[in-house]
Amino acid sequence: MRLVDLSAAALSEAVRTREVSCVEVMTAYLDHIDELNPRLNAIVSLRPRADLLAEAAEKDRQPHRGWMHGFPHAVKDLADARGLPTSFGLSLFPPARTDSVFVERIRAAGAIVIGKTNVPQLGLGSHTYNDVFGTTMNAFDHTRSAGGSSGGAAVAVATGMVPVADGSDFMGSLRNPPGWNNVYGLRPSVGRVPSAGGDLFADQGGVAGPIARTAGDLALLLDTMAGYDDRAPLSLDGYRPRPETGRLAWLGDLGGYLPMDPEVLTVTTAALSAFGMPFDTIDELPGLGNDALWPLWLTYRHWLAGMAVKQFHDEPDLRPLLKPEAVFEYEGLTRLSAIDVGEASLRRSELYEAFRKIFQTYEYAILPTAQIFPFDAALPWPAEINGTAMSSYHRWMEVTAIATLINAPVLAVPAGFSSTGLPIGLQIIGRNHDDRGLLDFANSWEKVLRR
Repeated sequence: MRLVDLSAAALSEAVRTREVSCVEVMTAYLDHIDELNPRLNAIVSLRPRADLLAEAAEKDRQPHRGWMHGFPHAVKDLADARGLPTSFGLSLFPPARTDSVFVERIRAAGAIVIGKTNVPQLGLGSHTYNDVFGTTMNAFDHTRSAGGSSGGAAVAVATGMVPVADGSDFMGSLRNPPGWNNVYGLRPSVGRVPSAGGDLFADQGGVAGPIARTAGDLALLLDTMAGYDDRAPLSLDGYRPRPETGRLAWLGDLGGYLPMDPEVLTVTTAALSAFGMPFDTIDELPGLGNDALWPLWLTYRHWLAGMAVKQFHDEPDLRPLLKPEAVFEYEGLTRLSAIDVGEASLRRSELYEAFRKIFQTYEYAILPTAQIFPFDAALPWPAEINGTAMSSYHRWMEVTAIATLINAPVLAVPAGFSSTGLPIGLQIIGRNHDDRGLLDFANSWEKVLRR
């Protein structure tokens, strides 16, 4: 078996026992990247080979530091990695002077940062393309979208260009790309992976988390990234226990409310049935009602995404570079009042309370990771699903909004393939702070269904 085909856990053991050297590992991965990345465009800002091999040789001379000792790692291009530009898919800004908190932890575990993974501009939209680096292609069909905003990360993991990858998620970015590239992803509880800098209190929409090919590797990377840090006052330590009920709640397409490719439902319900755990169908969003979901989401999204865009919109040199999706979020922000935000927060609280009651009966709530299979990469976003027009660049992935609105941890697992060979996944929404239970679920899912 090639080194790039090993699980991250197996590779870690091979390095620890010196069965392979860090230089051999780095060489194998860089050769693999050279072979695949020109077609896929998942990894960007790749550092020079000579520098990376020298760093790997230094790792071989050092004592073993952690489970990622000598691992090549590429950081999602919305987070800072010391010495590399953080482009946000917008511009090649000067190299970062420091690491993001979770990148510090990945380095401390022994990893070598080799570059970045590609993102959509400002992370907006579940399709990874930008004017700086171009488009990332799906791992299974190089004419299709990889998803986003963690599209580069998911493709890099799916194709073995890195052992594991970090990603981040506001509206499905640790769910849709893994689902579309047949790997695992986890949007952790807010605060599980600390984020320092900028707003430390209000902005709880986006979180960082892991992507991996196996459930075990997903847990290893989350444990590395997670844990309290006093630079992030809302960060968490420890996990909540999970009561077991023995049943699942299947939300599907919410009784037809969510426009969805019929084959997405066919594949995902078949996978859920094959898993063997009993489930009941829920057609109406509890505590809110289906029709209230999108207006609530737009208020929340405009508020936080619009504020993230504002810092770039305020720069005269950058404003002309912003894509229409970014302008859409900023203009939505300018129409909001404090009363709008406050009332939306109360509706979110009602939705959370409704799901808290659901979790007294069901262990998890489950939906597909996306409403369609990967679409043509030449399109900016799908304009319709089964004849239903999409009203915005992200309406087609409304299925991901629920978990974010209730601040729930949510797991993405592979569910299967369409008749044309395109992947799709399932979202497993857990109780508040039940990240550990989701990792256990991923392990069980892998044992039963992983192909």
